[in-house]
Amino acid sequence: MELRHLEYFLAVAEELNFTRAADRLHVVQSGVSASIRALERDLDARLFDRTSKRVTLTEAGAALLPQARRTVQAAQAARDAVAGTQGGLRGTVTIGTLSVHSLVDLPSLFAEYHAAHPGVRLQLQVAPRGSAGLVDSLTQGRLDIAFVALPGPVPGLTVRRLTSTPMVVLLPAGHALARGSAVDLRDLADADFIDSPTGYGNRAVVDQRMETLGVQRRVVIEVPDVISAPGFVRGGLGVAVVPAFAAPAADPGVRVLEIAGPPLAWETGLATASHSRLTPAARALLPLVSGHIHTSVRVTAL
Repeated sequence: MELRHLEYFLAVAEELNFTRAADRLHVVQSGVSASIRALERDLDARLFDRTSKRVTLTEAGAALLPQARRTVQAAQAARDAVAGTQGGLRGTVTIGTLSVHSLVDLPSLFAEYHAAHPGVRLQLQVAPRGSAGLVDSLTQGRLDIAFVALPGPVPGLTVRRLTSTPMVVLLPAGHALARGSAVDLRDLADADFIDSPTGYGNRAVVDQRMETLGVQRRVVIEVPDVISAPGFVRGGLGVAVVPAFAAPAADPGVRVLEIAGPPLAWETGLATASHSRLTPAARALLPLVSGHIHTSVRVTAL
């Protein structure tokens, strides 16, 4: 069994597509297919079910997946350990981030890191499913580090808190409650909401508070980027509860109100998998993050 075969297997298992796996590995598709066939012969088991429309893992493939991931990670850790004795860090660090760009100035963070460790390759992945997707990728070993927004602790993750930003309510200027300075979320029980899809941290925070209040709200428009929510509110399509940095500074069509009652905050953190030891290259990134948090986000502590 060759390590390369396991690396190719992981790419196909994560992409569930031979063409995308080949593009990711920067090899021709026939090479990926040949490696998978060789691995299947070696294990005497079919690892994938293939049709003209889809690729799925077999029971044997699903059983191999976590073992293959650990083996490839261990091999990379061995390379990094040897490289560390020869001067300078080496390897790849894969980082997941939210679609909200107001948390960390990633270009400046990566530039500082690259200047100090030019031998390390940084790979960035934007979450298609918010923090929930990032958590899945961390626990499955597809990411080394992720910037997440979580309403509470998650088993299997270590989260270093970065920021805490108060949530505010956005109302159309003509809304009946728009003249006040604060609004009780219970008074919005019958409102149409604009919010992020399920899985995003800001959505989870508001859902939890509404559930605590015994209110079942109605989300009519879902926007992956919370920065775009004010535009829908301005158009009279609903109300929104967003982190304060996403509220418009001066918009005659949108009223920004505080939330009455206990404070509600959008908290972000730097997450790693508890069961997986970070490589020296990944660990070197952690102390740099706090110096690149945007000033529009309220900083607490790293």
